[in-house]
Amino acid sequence: MSMVEKAKIQDVPQIHRLINFFADRDEMLPRSLSDIYENIRDYFVHRKDERVLACAAMHIIWSDLAEIKSVAVAEECQKQGVGTALVDACLEEAESLDIPTIFCLTYQPAFFKKFSLSEIDKMELPRKVWTECFRCPKFPDCGEVALIRHF
Repeated sequence: MSMVEKAKIQDVPQIHRLINFFADRDEMLPRSLSDIYENIRDYFVHRKDERVLACAAMHIIWSDLAEIKSVAVAEECQKQGVGTALVDACLEEAESLDIPTIFCLTYQPAFFKKFSLSEIDKMELPRKVWTECFRCPKFPDCGEVALIRHF
């Protein structure tokens, strides 16, 4: 069995709980159930039996831009390569779709630097990226770090 697979619709409640567990600790931004359902095709998961233990999403923004988001790994699975496998799956999918640039906004920049993403000023990101930011309760003082990679 592969460590990473595409999420299924029945995974949504577990993905929601996993992301919001870390969001409640201010370690990442929360996601609503409706947002996850609407974007379920963006998600990859790592599961054991029927239990989702980790997730990550690759969201297409425009013809030349995608975002890695909602990377969450249950505490019992951290430091075992699960997060790395999920981000690799996101990067591979973006590359296979010929999307030349991928970025992320994160409180964990050191993790993403392992994937050749480089820190940039958030203001350098295209305006299209900010549509979600404007709806966020932490805007404009979120403290997330922007990183980007060009293939």
